[in-house]
Amino acid sequence: MKHYIPILRIPGLAALLMLLLLTGGCGSPADQSSAPAATQPPVQTIRIAYLPITHALPLFAAKELETPNGPVKIELIKYGSWPELMDALNTGKVDGASVLIELAVKAREQGIDLRAAALGHKDGNVIITAPSIESVEDLRGTTFAIPHKQSSHKLLLDQLLAEHGLSEQDLQVVELSPPEMPAALAQGQIAGYCVAEPFGAKSVLLHTGKVFARSDELWPDSLCCALVFNGTFLDQHRELAKAFVHDYQAAGDYLTRQPDEQQRIAAKYLKAKDAVLDLSLQWISYKDLRIQEPAYDELIRRMKDARLIRQAPAYEDFVDSSLLD
Repeated sequence: MKHYIPILRIPGLAALLMLLLLTGGCGSPADQSSAPAATQPPVQTIRIAYLPITHALPLFAAKELETPNGPVKIELIKYGSWPELMDALNTGKVDGASVLIELAVKAREQGIDLRAAALGHKDGNVIITAPSIESVEDLRGTTFAIPHKQSSHKLLLDQLLAEHGLSEQDLQVVELSPPEMPAALAQGQIAGYCVAEPFGAKSVLLHTGKVFARSDELWPDSLCCALVFNGTFLDQHRELAKAFVHDYQAAGDYLTRQPDEQQRIAAKYLKAKDAVLDLSLQWISYKDLRIQEPAYDELIRRMKDARLIRQAPAYEDFVDSSLLD
C-alpha cells in the first residue's frame, strides 16, 4: 500500500508556496524600484462665503481656474443675505468671504477678529432712480433703498444728497435685499436704490429705471466689497490662505486680460440674462485688487462722518497686505 505525505508537511515547501502567492504578478525583486514615489503637496479645502453679485466675480473666476493638482480646493458657499453671511464668517463656519468691507470693519470694532486681504472689485456701484426723477431734489419725500446701513451704497447716497443740500432726513431710507429692488422700483414702492450689480442693470434694461449717478463719479477709488478671512483660520492656516489669495489675485488679472470671460463666468454663477450682465460689467473693474491705505483711510473718514463707527481698526491691523506679497 502506497502512503501519501500531505504536501504542506514537506519541509520548506509550504513557506516557498506562501512566498510565491504573496509575490505573484509583482515581478522579481530585481524588477522593483527602490526609489521612493514622488509626493504631491496635500490638497487642502478653503471654505469661502459669497452672495451672488458681480462684486464676487474674482472668487468665481478663482474657482473656475482651479486645477485638480493645485494645492488649494475652493468650496464656495452661497448665502442669501449679508447678516447670514456675516454670522457664518464671524463664528468660523466659513474660513473667509467676499463681503461688504464696512460690515467687516464694524465687526472688527466689536472685537471680532476679521482681516481683509484684497478688494472684490473697483467701481461698479450705480444709483438707479425711476425715470421721473430728474434732480436730487425730486428725491425729497420719497423712499430710497440700500442693501445694508453698513455699506458703500449708503455712503454714496449720503454724498449725493449732501452735494445738493439734502440728507437722509429728507427722505425715507430702507433696507432691501438686492433681488427685491428692481421689482420694488417698477411697482413704485421706492423711487430709487443703490446696490451691487447685476440688479441695477436689470431696471435699466426693463426701462423701469435709469442710471442717476455712478460710484466712479461720486467717489473715485471707493471701497466696497473685500475678501476677508476669519482671524483664527488665518492664524492656523496662513500658508493655505496665502496660496488662495495668490490664486484670487491671478483670477482678477485674468478677468482684466480676458473681458469676454467675465460674462461667461458671471453667467454660470448669477441668474441674469446676457444683456443684463453685459451692461453690468461695463461699470466694474477687477484690475489691481490691493487695498491701498489712502483709500482705506478715506473709507474710515466717511464711516465716522456717517456715525457708522467710532473706534476704527488701523490699516495695518485690519488689512493683511502680506498675503498679496
